[in-house]
Amino acid sequence: MASADTSSTHRPIRSFARREGRLTAGQQKALDTLWPIYGIDDPQSPDFSALLNSQRPLILEIGFGNGELLAHCAAALPEVNFLGIEVHRPGVGHLLLTLREKQLNNVRLLNHDAMEILANWIPPASLDAVWLFFPDPWPKKKHHKRRIVNPDFLDRLGRCLKPQGMLHMASDWQDYVESMQAILAQDARFTQATTPENAFEDSIWQRPQTKFERRGLRKGHNITDLRYRYLATAQAAMAHK
Repeated sequence: MASADTSSTHRPIRSFARREGRLTAGQQKALDTLWPIYGIDDPQSPDFSALLNSQRPLILEIGFGNGELLAHCAAALPEVNFLGIEVHRPGVGHLLLTLREKQLNNVRLLNHDAMEILANWIPPASLDAVWLFFPDPWPKKKHHKRRIVNPDFLDRLGRCLKPQGMLHMASDWQDYVESMQAILAQDARFTQATTPENAFEDSIWQRPQTKFERRGLRKGHNITDLRYRYLATAQAAMAHK
């Protein structure tokens, strides 16, 4: 994940730091043997085109961590296609092992900068929903510019989401929640969703708790979910109101 803000040298200010961590032997083997099955390295690949052109709904999760939630939802909703983005290879390796164990074939993975994916890989109006759960809050004020949720992020989402597509975010960092709300409130293309409006939205409205979330709850953190519907244009937003 990354924001598109640039410094004076035109280097992108990324919303992630590559804290690789140690790959287990199993994760490394999964990356070596299972990535060719589930991974996408080229936006022109036939596998990616088939995923995008399927008649099934397509959900993108940005920053899936170890993939616990993504695998759970893919198993629960076999009629939906899922695309997951994660820059940390141990998490990718962990999810690859889970996909093989559960024999899931409706998931494809990307190990790349989400902002570049949104700008250059995904065709316009291709996504039925985008999930962004517990993104790095970059708590220090001097690092707030690295938070992924910003106007440029919404522009890229707006290009990729279908009209009426859903943006579902969650955080346990109240300052970041308030920042998300303020940024979305300034964009007339998105309206806050309070209830599902159709069967598809109903099927994805709730999400399972993640290991990260359960750890936060044990520490007394408050979890906030934010759901928005993409209305495509400011004119459509005004009509909706």
